Formats: sequence, structure tokens, C-alpha cells
Amino acid sequence: MTDNTAKVHFRVIRFIHEAGLRLRLKSVPLATACIVYHRFFKEYTLQQYDPYLIASTTLYIAGKVEETQVTLRDVVNVCYRTLHRSKPPLEMGDMFFALKETIAKCELFVLRALQFRVVYNHPHRYLLHYLTFIKEWMEPYKWDELPLTRTAWALLRDSYHSTLCLQYKPQHIAVAILYMTLESHGAEVPFEETAVTPWWKVFAEDISLEIIKQIVEELINTYDLEMTSS
Repeated sequence: MTDNTAKVHFRVIRFIHEAGLRLRLKSVPLATACIVYHRFFKEYTLQQYDPYLIASTTLYIAGKVEETQVTLRDVVNVCYRTLHRSKPPLEMGDMFFALKETIAKCELFVLRALQFRVVYNHPHRYLLHYLTFIKEWMEPYKWDELPLTRTAWALLRDSYHSTLCLQYKPQHIAVAILYMTLESHGAEVPFEETAVTPWWKVFAEDISLEIIKQIVEELINTYDLEMTSS
């Protein structure tokens, strides 16, 4: 993937998050939309298909997959408004119906392209469990004074700007996110230095420090990409 292509995908994923929040989608449906988008463009190029059309379609698909009520009308209106900030809201006319029909047709095309495999095992539930355990292990005052939970969820959300979700197991992503969270706040898991088994190995037996650092490095590179994609 070229640098310019990566920047385009970064901006489009940001569009998915912004439009998704306006549609009141929660974190899991948003994650599903991002994975569908990344999987689609793993097979096709930006020259072949409009990334914003695919992105809008993934939001509609994600709403169905995660059983979140999102109407096609709302997807059309919100995505148009998000993409065209300086223009007036879309009126119920020819353009609206044309966009609605386009996304409806694109939905079937994307589903076929992905062989209807659009149900995923996300890192979210793993991260939730891991945070619960870390909280129980740490001193209450230490946990309360650091925004570990907020940081971890923010890092996980941002990770979808990259293709980490296609490259690594969800458990491994969750562990790496927690590792990066602790490192960024200078926090340590109690008895980490004397424990026979590292804390991250307790959560995922098949993970290694090398895998963790690879994920962290890719996430840092994503933040570097953000600086040049604005």
C-alpha cells in the first residue's frame, strides 16, 4: 500500500467514525463497518471503486449485522451531510433517491465480494475482560488516578484506521492495546517483575512480546499518518 493510498483510507475511516457517531452507532457496529471496509479494499483498489460510497455502504451493512436500527434513509442523509459540510441538507428528490438506490445496490455487491462473511470476533469483549482483571490487580487509588480505561478504548477505536484488525487476532490486539495503555501512563501491573508468567501471557497464551511490540509500532505509525492526513 502506497503512502497516498494509506492516507485516503485513513480519511475514509475517519469519515466512517464521524458518520457512524451521527447515526448513533456504538463501538462494535462501527468496528464492523471498518473491518468490512478494510476487507473490501484488500481485494479492490481505490481506482476501481469510490471509497466513500463503500464506506457509506459498510455503515448500512454494520447496522444490520449488529442488529442496530439504522435506516437507509438516515445513512444517505447523514453520510451526504458529513461528506458535504458546506452544502445544504439533502432534499427528498432525484439525488436522494439515486443515492439511496446506489447504496442499496452496493450493499449486495459488497456482501457478495466478501462472500457474505461480515460477522466478526472483535477485540472489544476481550479488552473489557482484561481491563476488569487489571483493575482488580491494581491498588484502587492507582487505578482511580489514571485514565487507563478511557485511554484503552480510545486506542482501540483508533486502531481501526489501520488494517491491524485484518492482521492479528482480536485477543492479541486487546492485549497490545492494554500494554500500550500501561506504558503510556507509566503504570505497572503489580508483581510484574517477580511473576513467573508475564501478565500478557496470562490473557493470551499464544502471544509474544514481539507480537505486542509489532502491534504497538503499527498503531504508532497510524498516529504518524494522522499528522499528514488532515
